[in-house]
Amino acid sequence: MSASPNVKNDSAFSVFIHVLQDVGKKMKAHPEVINLLAQPQRIIEVSLPLERDNGQTTILRGYRVQHNNARGPYKGGIRFHPDVDLEEVKALAAWMTMKTAVMDIPYGGAKGGIAVNPQELTDRELQQLSRRFVERLGSVVGPHTDIPAPDVNTNAQIMAWFADEYARLHGDTAHAEATFTGKPVSLGGSLGREEATGRGGLITLLEFLKSQNKNHQDMTIAVQGFGNVGMHFARLADRAGFKVVAVSDAEGGTFDDDGHDIHAMAESIKQSGSLDKNICYPKMSAEQAGLAQDKKCRPISNKDLLELDVDILVPAAVENQLTKKNAKKIKADIILELANGPTTPEADEIFVQSEKVVIPDILANAGGVTVSYYEWAQNLQNLYWSETEVNDKMERKMKTALQSILNIQKDCDCTLREAAYRLAIGRLQEAMLLRGWTRPRSEDITGHVNGR
Repeated sequence: MSASPNVKNDSAFSVFIHVLQDVGKKMKAHPEVINLLAQPQRIIEVSLPLERDNGQTTILRGYRVQHNNARGPYKGGIRFHPDVDLEEVKALAAWMTMKTAVMDIPYGGAKGGIAVNPQELTDRELQQLSRRFVERLGSVVGPHTDIPAPDVNTNAQIMAWFADEYARLHGDTAHAEATFTGKPVSLGGSLGREEATGRGGLITLLEFLKSQNKNHQDMTIAVQGFGNVGMHFARLADRAGFKVVAVSDAEGGTFDDDGHDIHAMAESIKQSGSLDKNICYPKMSAEQAGLAQDKKCRPISNKDLLELDVDILVPAAVENQLTKKNAKKIKADIILELANGPTTPEADEIFVQSEKVVIPDILANAGGVTVSYYEWAQNLQNLYWSETEVNDKMERKMKTALQSILNIQKDCDCTLREAAYRLAIGRLQEAMLLRGWTRPRSEDITGHVNGR
């Protein structure tokens, strides 16, 4: 099997193709199923004229990639970031297809984005851009077609603008609510959605450690990326008894060997809007804090954070952070991928050789899409659940998915990533064969689908 045409060899999508084809070959998946998964079903690219407050018009590019809908409507977030490009969005959409299959929820995979720095826009400009994007997408999104959600630099407010614009264009408020997830609770959003990705990551980590008979108390953690996902994960991990010694954002971070007071740090960021690397947040008395300022707490670069001597490393920012260039310098025994695609295949091979455990993104960060599914289901029924009910449902889903992956890992003597892909590909193959998208082979007819 060869890579899809027009795939850049160093792109995020090429990483997906590499893993897909490698695992597909090992599990003897149907070649045509792998070929179908190697190419998005639809790519939408739009021009977005934005009238700035100074009267000038800026033309921006927006994308929506619908990767696969064999198991249900397309599902995936929309990010606003200056580095957004088509290859990245294709990869993110493909990973979402794998993720929803791993979690066994009735969705396919999609992703969208606009190449823009939202920090450079006023509120009026940001709202205008959000509404223009929904207008340009037109009928390609809908409650039974494609359901967008928040991603990097987008939030509940932007989802509210999306839903309102969709309702204005289509004259259907009820369907508008079910077309977008991650909305404010007062506009049909689900309780528990904001912290779902971080919470799901912690549930997965705790359950994995339990399966290995390891006590998590005072295990040290470094978190790269202190946005919505990383911040909620760090806060919940701190509460669970882990010691979060380092966190960072795009400009760098802060390290404290005694562990940070994550609650105080999160409150400070809410006030200032960013992480101050020159301030310590020690979990100790004022006198001890003064000593920590002098001796133990210090600013740290993202490069150095990744290479800290900690028990658990949590890349929660963007793709391609762990590569062949730094993989041999990674000291953490466990890597929990809360970002999408943070580890390249070359780094994965090095981690196998050094016996490090990588809990893959298509499992570790799937709490967000799982609770998005619950939000969508609540919208369609106009029946809403308590936060405890939502969290309990998500916890059961995360634990079930991890156990399925651990069972496959035991059978195939492989990494958790390969086991997760085997699970996803097996479920997708079954759906595609039942739909008649390709002809089954004799082993498929007899029910042999390796990876279920």
